[in-house]
Amino acid sequence: MTIAHSHSTSQIHTHVEPAIRVLLDRLDPGNRLVAGYQMGYWNADGSPAVCQGKGLRPALALLSAQATGAEPEAGVPAAAAVELTHNFSLLHDDVMDGDTERRHRPTAWTVFGVSSAILAGDALIGLAYEALAEVPGGVPAVRRLGLDVRALIRGQAADLAFEHRDDVTLDECLTMAGDKTAALLSGSCTLGALLCGGPAGLVDGLSRFGLHLGLAFQLVDDLLGIWGDPRRTGKPVGSDLRARKRTIPVVRAVTDGGRAGRTLAELYRSPAPLADDDVARATALIEATGAREWTRQRAARETELARSELAALDLPDHVRRELADITTFITGRDH
Repeated sequence: MTIAHSHSTSQIHTHVEPAIRVLLDRLDPGNRLVAGYQMGYWNADGSPAVCQGKGLRPALALLSAQATGAEPEAGVPAAAAVELTHNFSLLHDDVMDGDTERRHRPTAWTVFGVSSAILAGDALIGLAYEALAEVPGGVPAVRRLGLDVRALIRGQAADLAFEHRDDVTLDECLTMAGDKTAALLSGSCTLGALLCGGPAGLVDGLSRFGLHLGLAFQLVDDLLGIWGDPRRTGKPVGSDLRARKRTIPVVRAVTDGGRAGRTLAELYRSPAPLADDDVARATALIEATGAREWTRQRAARETELARSELAALDLPDHVRRELADITTFITGRDH
């Protein structure tokens, strides 16, 4: 895991990962293999592997439970559910975007085929709901996850639709980011508290904190999709530009009204594949409009809004400290 070493990170290794593995064992062998490969637990041949994500969402879910005064173990089903849901979305996202690399290795669909990747994603989201539904009193958490998944899918649908439009507005793009990324991060900050019967004021505050955190995460992610180091991000240089994705910096650039933005818009409208020189040119044009700095500043603004929500909550000291550390990690990460 990549989040700064903390008690929550340790809990992911000792409690959440074993819980997810038990859930994966419920699957048929074929879907279990693909799902476990996606989770980073094993290689394509089933041999052990260590190639996992940042652990951000399960860490937030564990802290969400502790925000109510409960032990971290009480948040394990929530942590498992959000990590399974996240990987469900990544499996489908990689298929839709045609991405061939994630976490420095081939994406699941390139190894097992498109149909197998889609089915494994379906299996993961089913397991996520099982994890929550099996907890006594888990109905509010199941309902919340359903709302977040619906928002995630709505955001993904908008993202796909944007690829065929050249009139996407910045507000539309920010709304899409709120749905596609921030909804599940917001849910990660609330599911543990919901499982533990946290008061409505606490749940709502954690939800708002997670929403701002999620927007900051996506803004930084969009910057890394253009300017990130492939050795750190695990994705090719300019992968978002090659796919002509209308990420926030791109939309901010093409709607700024200047010459550089108009030139970028023309480049995006061209039917020809973007060569390395085109990607470099597009990158320079985005920077020339000031969109890179605008996106960086908006990420900083969302981070400060998240900090404000956190400051208003009555939390155990260690929970507040770890949530603050995660907020710092979001803005300063390089992958």
